[in-house]
Amino acid sequence: MSYPRRNAVTQRFTLGAPRTIIVSRDGQRILFCRSTASDDPVNRLWMIDLPDPEPRLLVDPVELLGAGDVELTAAEKARRERAREAGGGIVTYTTHSNEGIVAFALGGRLFQTDIEAGTTTEVPTTGVAFDPRFSPDGSRIAYHAAGHLRVSDAEGDRLVVGPDDGEANITWGAAEFVAAEEMGRGRGFWWGPDNERLLVARVDTADVPTWHISEPVDASIAPRSLPYPAAGETNATVDLFVISPEGSRVAIDWRGDEFEYLARAEWSSRNGIALTVQPRDQKTTAILSVDPDTGAITELHRQTDPGWSELVAGTPRRAGDRIITVADDHEADTRRLFVDGIAVTEPGLQIRSVNHVSAEHAIVGATTDSSELHVYRVALDGSGTEAITTEPGIHRAMVGGPTTVLVSATMEDTRSTTVVHPEAGDPFEIESFAERPELDHQVSFHLTTPRRLQSALVLPAGHDGGPLPVLLDPYGGPHALRVQRARSAFSASQWFADQGFAVIVTDGSGTPARGPRFEQEVLGNLADPVLDDQVAALHDLADSHGDLLDVSRVGIRGWSFGGYLAALAVMKRPDVFHAGIAGAPVTDWRLYDTHYTERYLGHPATDPGAYERTDLTPLAAQLERPLMLIHGLADDNVVSAHTFQLSRALLEAGRPHQVLPLSGVSHMTPQESVAENLLLLQVAFLRQSLGITES
Repeated sequence: MSYPRRNAVTQRFTLGAPRTIIVSRDGQRILFCRSTASDDPVNRLWMIDLPDPEPRLLVDPVELLGAGDVELTAAEKARRERAREAGGGIVTYTTHSNEGIVAFALGGRLFQTDIEAGTTTEVPTTGVAFDPRFSPDGSRIAYHAAGHLRVSDAEGDRLVVGPDDGEANITWGAAEFVAAEEMGRGRGFWWGPDNERLLVARVDTADVPTWHISEPVDASIAPRSLPYPAAGETNATVDLFVISPEGSRVAIDWRGDEFEYLARAEWSSRNGIALTVQPRDQKTTAILSVDPDTGAITELHRQTDPGWSELVAGTPRRAGDRIITVADDHEADTRRLFVDGIAVTEPGLQIRSVNHVSAEHAIVGATTDSSELHVYRVALDGSGTEAITTEPGIHRAMVGGPTTVLVSATMEDTRSTTVVHPEAGDPFEIESFAERPELDHQVSFHLTTPRRLQSALVLPAGHDGGPLPVLLDPYGGPHALRVQRARSAFSASQWFADQGFAVIVTDGSGTPARGPRFEQEVLGNLADPVLDDQVAALHDLADSHGDLLDVSRVGIRGWSFGGYLAALAVMKRPDVFHAGIAGAPVTDWRLYDTHYTERYLGHPATDPGAYERTDLTPLAAQLERPLMLIHGLADDNVVSAHTFQLSRALLEAGRPHQVLPLSGVSHMTPQESVAENLLLLQVAFLRQSLGITES
């Protein structure tokens, strides 16, 4: 079977790999999801009870529901889209504090599994259940259902709070769009330690612009409406309340006159309610303590940045009375770990995430070389940092008590390894059923240009050394890196190379490939610095590789921000790029969401120039190279209006181009036939556009 087909069937060779790993607090139990084969999309729930390393199947959705293809609810589809989750079956679950019970939702139904007994029962609910959460004592499960927050326990199912009649724009207990899409906050309620009260978000989208997504192939289906806070428009109003199932309610005025975004929330027995908040311009992040009885607010910590204050995964954290944060130290050009405002990691070690915090140390993901990601143990007293992983690659950690699970991807294998390091006994690997693509990876890494940009050059397997047309295959935008010392990161690029291209991948300006200065070079301009680095890296590699790279035939392809970059490249630099494929591109940043866009370009009312210089539609008349635009019509992240507005401008300018609309396809393109044929169509377009004869 061909690579495009296997890539589609295996969901980019990810099916069958362990995922969604939770280690119990005492380190004795490991829960994870995994499907049974490389082409099986249905994830089951598994458990390892140490010291026995053998996984035990806890829940099989096929047996539970009698079918493998569970129809997803609208809420679950939206959650998976925000999390870029393409798998089926059980992909998320919640545990009680001692991990003796597990709850999850399937097809809008709520289930609870007793781990010791190995039994799963359905929990009575009202409506379509979503995002279940145990109370601290495990006796109750709260869940979201169609805008309402409900609780189920031994006494039955009852409403906690919900919108009144006529409040169609109100939801209780669910995250608003930008929180889930951009802030990493996918939930909207939190249990209090007394097992009675809950901290609940009330989201009002009445003033948020309503956008419509239609299904053009079936005129009988009404367009789907959604509130979309585009740049410069009104965000959802998020109010917080402490609510008991009996009806008491305490309002929390967390916004005051300054803040607009609720980025994080937690409620612990030791520290009470803590909120992480930001103003609209995101130059400040503050941590607020809330009295759950009165709603009174005390500011605990504040950090500011002249560019933007980054939200780092796993932060803020508490270690006793100490506050653990990550912030940019501009003098050292380093994103560092801070304890009560004092840096405890050294300059040059860029912190990417905080995975675990104990009384003495933190386990973090960090790097001194952006092509790698390692796990470190950091002493909270600042006495030192110890590397837990050293093999070149991308390593991530899940920690519980004395047990650490390391998931590692390297250049040695396309399949990641998941290794358990228990307190006692030898480490062991959790088996992966993921398929390995039948490709001979030919990837070399380079520091290009005087700026020392991270670049990778991918050549065809068995290449004879003759000149090759060039294909740039970047993402190129903020928050994402493509040049990674993990073979799986280059499988698609290798397949394109094997079709007769020299493929170049570069992480340039604006990506987290270096320190804060490099990342913030795109402030006010997401176009020129990004494109300039791609062009410079191409020329540098061409100069250093003799006649290998044929710069008279250069194509570029990309998706999402990479699609924006591809369209920008062929329109603005036709002297360099001779064909472009723009998948799901942003074309006018005024049409993208507030939290992402305004972080880099400011508010359109006060920084209109930033939007004008990054808009692609005024460049339409400059197009003189072949351009293919691809867009899923069900995309609610980068809506298809981006592509069609650019296409209209190109048509009005008399510039020929191709548009490939994908009916029923979202931003992820998970459908097998779509994923397979997209690769084949892109190769055909590039060959035709660059005058390449298929060998």
